[in-house]
Amino acid sequence: MSKRIELLFLLLFDFLTINAAFAFYFWLRIESGLFSYAIEPEFLLPLLAIYVYWLVSFAVFGLYRHWYAQSRLDEVMTLFRTTAVGALVLFFLVFIDDQSGSTTTSFRWLIVAYWGLVFTFVTVGRLAIRSVQKRLLAAGIGVRNTAIVGWSRRAFELCDMVLAYPALGYRVIGFIKPESKGPRPAGRREIEYKGHPILGGVDKLPQLIRKHSIKEVLIGLDSREHGQLLEIIRQCNGYDVGMKIIPDLYDIVSGQARVNSIYGFPLIEVTPQILKPWEQVVKRGVDIVVAGAILVLGSPLWLLIAGLIKLDSRGPVFYRQERVGTNGRIFNMLKFRSMIADAEKKSGPVWANRNDPRVTRTGRIIRKLHLDEVPQFYNVLVGDMSLVGPRPERPFFVDQLSEQLPLYRRRLKVRPGITGWAQVKHHYDQSLEDVKTKLKYDLFYIENMSWRMDSKILFNTLYVMLRGKGHA
Repeated sequence: MSKRIELLFLLLFDFLTINAAFAFYFWLRIESGLFSYAIEPEFLLPLLAIYVYWLVSFAVFGLYRHWYAQSRLDEVMTLFRTTAVGALVLFFLVFIDDQSGSTTTSFRWLIVAYWGLVFTFVTVGRLAIRSVQKRLLAAGIGVRNTAIVGWSRRAFELCDMVLAYPALGYRVIGFIKPESKGPRPAGRREIEYKGHPILGGVDKLPQLIRKHSIKEVLIGLDSREHGQLLEIIRQCNGYDVGMKIIPDLYDIVSGQARVNSIYGFPLIEVTPQILKPWEQVVKRGVDIVVAGAILVLGSPLWLLIAGLIKLDSRGPVFYRQERVGTNGRIFNMLKFRSMIADAEKKSGPVWANRNDPRVTRTGRIIRKLHLDEVPQFYNVLVGDMSLVGPRPERPFFVDQLSEQLPLYRRRLKVRPGITGWAQVKHHYDQSLEDVKTKLKYDLFYIENMSWRMDSKILFNTLYVMLRGKGHA
């Protein structure tokens, strides 16, 4: 099933199971006669409030992620931890003021009982959904187009294992052939293997991903082909595809991989999810709150800037420009116009230079104070950008730089930002050397993303703005 349908089923089953657990607990606490109480509590309002509490807790702990990233045992263990912590917090925050006269022992038993009910009911519901998913995948419904990189005995063994486990959800559409090195295995067929053809070479990976809607890339390189692994990762960076390799290649990508085993099928996930689920929720929440507050509270100033732009030169107030976002998705980034209208009509896409003659008088001021970037808070609100992240670049430059700089598309794995580590540590891009330098900072940020680092970058950006050190 698709991600959207899977999420809807998870929400529905969680709604039913969480409320069923509370109803059973209510019967145990009130109707069973096992525990005394002074005043009979309400049922409906606490039921709804507690459901919302669990909904938020499950989202924060990553229980609404897509299933391809974990096995059923992983999900059950995550449920165990989440419900155990959640039940303790819930009781100490909500039920600690219970005046029913319960003894300390009975209170402890109530904690254990409610946790056990929530864990059991929700786990049964989740396993029911996963069983249905497994049957659908085994029947070929909801499978993901998969390419295997390699054309050797190891790649064929990987293909055999995938075909033996249809419930994994991989539909092998063909092989990506690496550069040939060394002698070829005897008996190897040069056209196809078990009906799966050669789609093309490693150098054509980006085009093949788009053409065949590939969602998973399984890497089965022979030992003499290990040197091509980094190039394969580079080719896939920036596209919404999962990459997994056979465990014996782990040492090559040490520190950038995570072991993943489903149904006893061992593969290593390359470039896994960078932030933990709760960190993603916090980061997105901060983005929405801060962006909304800045746009609303600063609206008088933004209207004044808009008026000055109109008075200073002919043309629109806002400048819209195509930029490359997460996983290569194109979006229109907004800025206050700081240059004359149609500034690149004759020159084409070029980097802005210091003291650029195309910059207007108002534009020079707002660029120096970084106020030309304010409309991008709208991009943050709608999810195109984040407050902190690598700066989004234009498609023309992304294609150009991807050819010249290894791992440049790695920047596209995260949501681009209004500001970033490269912006506070380096100046505007004016040459390829600047881009190379800033790429190092961007990759450092991606590998060390956290709310602490985001806070540090935001404070540094504010300091730069107050000093008026922007690019005029």
